Amino acid sequence: MAFRTLATIAVTLFVAFNDVLAITQSPGCGQNQASGTVSSTTTVNGKQRSYITNVPANYNSSNPYRLIFMFHGLGNSASAVANGQQGFLPFMGLSPLANGDPIGAISVAPEGLNSGWANSGGEDIVFVDQMIKEIETKFCIDQNLRFSTGFSYGASMSYAIACARAKQFRAVAVISGARLSGCDGGRDSIAFYGQHGSSDGTIPIASGKQLRDTFVANNGCTRQTTADAAAGSGALIKTQYQGCAKAFPVTWVSFDGGHTSAPTTRGAAKSFTPDETWVFFKQFT
Repeated sequence: MAFRTLATIAVTLFVAFNDVLAITQSPGCGQNQASGTVSSTTTVNGKQRSYITNVPANYNSSNPYRLIFMFHGLGNSASAVANGQQGFLPFMGLSPLANGDPIGAISVAPEGLNSGWANSGGEDIVFVDQMIKEIETKFCIDQNLRFSTGFSYGASMSYAIACARAKQFRAVAVISGARLSGCDGGRDSIAFYGQHGSSDGTIPIASGKQLRDTFVANNGCTRQTTADAAAGSGALIKTQYQGCAKAFPVTWVSFDGGHTSAPTTRGAAKSFTPDETWVFFKQFT
């Protein structure tokens, strides 16, 4: 009887362990692929779409990586995000930070239709689904560690992902966004980082707060009034919401500044956006 019980436990643990592996590891694990930056095209709803994938130099096909999507703003491009042009840091400054992390990350810069993310009929969400399928077939990804970030229109696209694909993504970082790409669903929990300039004249900070408040509610956080960074202060105010479900934190940053993807505080030599975004993403393992 004891032997039978031990055998049953062993089989149960084996099945459970393999279920975890099947859910977490992508089909690309174990398949050797070259590192570097690669441009790809795919067809979605009869339209040719493109994206740029950045694979770390020390890529290990047996290590499941984070997958981070990075969406450009209106009138920008995937190459601007990848190469650090039009106000962007290369891959939004996250790749160097991820390279020093045990899990690491593979970054993706997609190209919007007409240089934007209107997401008409949900076609950009379908594009995201297609990219995930193609990338995870080639590369080793932890399917529980998908993330999205973006600036302006790209932030709005990340919000649309949070609404429509909360169960497929672990967290989003919405940088100066508004509800421009729709919100299909928007009732599930997802970890949410929001950031907005208090003097943003292109997308007022109230629009960013509206996006944030969707997930303050969804994540069960305690509602509170947040202060905006004062004009001329050169400061940022960071709020970490209390009472949220443990797996779904919400962080909000108001900074003294306008509509920019890489703001700085007074006297700082570099933008705080990559560090704050990475601190939020890397807590999920």
